[in-house]
Amino acid sequence: MSGAGPIWDWHSTYPAPAKLNLFLHVVGRRADGYHLLQTVFRFLGHGDRLRFSPRADGAIRLATPLPGVPADGDLTVRAARLLQAASACRSGVEISIEKKLPFGGGLGGGSSDAATVLLALNHLWQLRLPRQRLQEIGLELGADVPIFVFGRNAFAEGVGESLRAVDLPASWYVVLEPPVQVATAAIFGAPELKRHSLPIAAEAWSPGFGGNDLQAVACARFPVIAEHLAWLSSYARPRMSGSGACVFAEFSSREQAQSVLRQLPPTARGWLAAGLQEHPLRALAN
Repeated sequence: MSGAGPIWDWHSTYPAPAKLNLFLHVVGRRADGYHLLQTVFRFLGHGDRLRFSPRADGAIRLATPLPGVPADGDLTVRAARLLQAASACRSGVEISIEKKLPFGGGLGGGSSDAATVLLALNHLWQLRLPRQRLQEIGLELGADVPIFVFGRNAFAEGVGESLRAVDLPASWYVVLEPPVQVATAAIFGAPELKRHSLPIAAEAWSPGFGGNDLQAVACARFPVIAEHLAWLSSYARPRMSGSGACVFAEFSSREQAQSVLRQLPPTARGWLAAGLQEHPLRALAN
């Protein structure tokens, strides 16, 4: 790679950033049961980290399996195997993950890890698959994977695969992690979920617009999410990301965000992060 950016190789540690949904509206439902959404994704300067070691035997191995998750079912292993199949690649890899993002938090942790596998191995294996092809592979793994491959903050539609880049102001975010794991399928399957928000044109969106249609359902099932939202509401307008459980508030400066975080009760878990303009690995695909 040319330019002044980082040199990514087998010795590098590859970031898998968190995402926030700055708004999330359910605007309908397809005949196959999938929900039609509108949302704006924003990347954060906080997330998991992955390392890769080459294997000559063609095997895909996860060195850091997650408790209760069979290695063969892990999104990172599935991503690497799909990439092998799509490219007829005979190379293997051992994957190590340093987890920082919570499970069932609505921050896209597993999806981000899978996308980092696709971007990193496409580069390390010198496959040169175009970004659009990697996004298509990512969609086979989950609706949130393509945005991380796309690599730009974006207005998303459909089930999350229709992406349009948006420029967002520099911001800092306080993110709180309620001590629960939320199953996305359970929230989307709730009969009381609001499914008919009016869609808007992408160019009509502006920062501060909308809410999260999943929030009321998640709060009803997990009151601790509502408690965290109520605490944050003393300082800014808070929202839940994705299907929960994490909630966040946006601030114009690091100092403002730090001031709020310092007030966090010692029994609560939270952190701050800058909003990114693009995925740190965006340059690895064309």
